[in-house]
Amino acid sequence: MINNCSFDSVDNLMRYSELIIYIPIFLIGMIVNFTALVLFCACFPKWTESAIYMTSLALMDLLLLLPLPFKMHAAYHTWDKHLLPLCLVLENLYFVGIYGSIYMIMCIAMDRWVSICYPFRSKQLRSPKVAVMICIGVWLLVFAAIFPVTYNFGENRQEKFHCFHGFSKKGWSPGVIICLQVFGFLGPALVIICCSIHNIGTLKQSGQHSAQSRACVKIIYSSLGAFLVPFTPSHLGIFLQFLVHQGMIQDCDTKKHISMFIQISMCLSNITCCLDAFCYYFIAREMRSPRQMLTNRNSRRTTFSTSEIHDGCAL
Repeated sequence: MINNCSFDSVDNLMRYSELIIYIPIFLIGMIVNFTALVLFCACFPKWTESAIYMTSLALMDLLLLLPLPFKMHAAYHTWDKHLLPLCLVLENLYFVGIYGSIYMIMCIAMDRWVSICYPFRSKQLRSPKVAVMICIGVWLLVFAAIFPVTYNFGENRQEKFHCFHGFSKKGWSPGVIICLQVFGFLGPALVIICCSIHNIGTLKQSGQHSAQSRACVKIIYSSLGAFLVPFTPSHLGIFLQFLVHQGMIQDCDTKKHISMFIQISMCLSNITCCLDAFCYYFIAREMRSPRQMLTNRNSRRTTFSTSEIHDGCAL
């Protein structure tokens, strides 16, 4: 790789850009997610699957938000070597928050798919106890998968270093990036998109045109947008930066553009903490809505109630 390509101009610009992006995300995200926790934990008497999943998602979002002040500080200040353990913990919590949110959104999409597309079977498969077990499983999975891998990313850092920057070569190895792209983004994205398409198709085929059904479609679209908008550009940027580290991209200007793109997209990926507010709003409204009347599901006259639509949409 060419070593005389300077990224100082990109880094200097990003120092100011990060503040512009992170400060409103941090403030809005904290307000939204703390409000969501109060809403789902205190304002609704029944501890439903919806409240469990969305509480877990809000906690993941808060875990993503908590390191942001340290990330903003590290952009302007170098840290001493003795602060490396703190830096590694913060970096790990940040990545746990990102990929924990991705997997929670995926689990919510799958649970909604079971409830809407298989309403009778869902009565046996879905319960608050199952939702708690799934959420615990996601938390254990992301911690077990991320901490052992990312804890070694800072092994080559100097006595003075910028936290959240300068990962070691292990962080850009083919094995790590392939697993990150496949299991961290592409796999969950495929599941969420397929479940969303199937859910919307099932609702349209059922002939259900009530306000309940329209609200359900809004929830599905908002959940899909809360996933694709923040995470697609950031993982594209990771892939392009991986090509740079592998020496497949040599042009200095191209590398600068990629460096700028990945840093901005990673900053904007944190907006998921705010976009989830749309999901919270629709779900809170649906959890309060009444359950009533039976409708035909399809041409075979298989029926299910709006309460079953409610169970699937309130996720």
